[in-house]
Amino acid sequence: MLYALLCYNNEAAVCGLSKEDDEAMMSRVRAAEEKIVAKSKFGPRLRLMPTTAATFVKAGQDPLVIDGPFAETKEQLLGFWIVDCASLEDAIEAGKHLAREREFGGVEVRPISAYVPPAEAT
Repeated sequence: MLYALLCYNNEAAVCGLSKEDDEAMMSRVRAAEEKIVAKSKFGPRLRLMPTTAATFVKAGQDPLVIDGPFAETKEQLLGFWIVDCASLEDAIEAGKHLAREREFGGVEVRPISAYVPPAEAT
């Protein structure tokens, strides 16, 4: 089954990391990914641009387009991984590998109910 591992973190703290600290964190994340690959298959792994680069299209008959940021929380969605795991327990274990390599924030594990492969989406 496919799971999304959603990386939530304090955007200001992450954007405030020095280049060296950011590279060190990402190196640790890649090492955690290696542990996950041993048990599961990886799909897309994406790091999102800051919320200030986002645009929000509000639902409704006449959608309203609003510049970001939008999150009124201490932590924002900064990126995600898609993993194919045999069970929820395996997906949670994958999330733990990634969470161990972070100094703050966390990883939400969420089952994916529908998936359209990129080749079919066009």
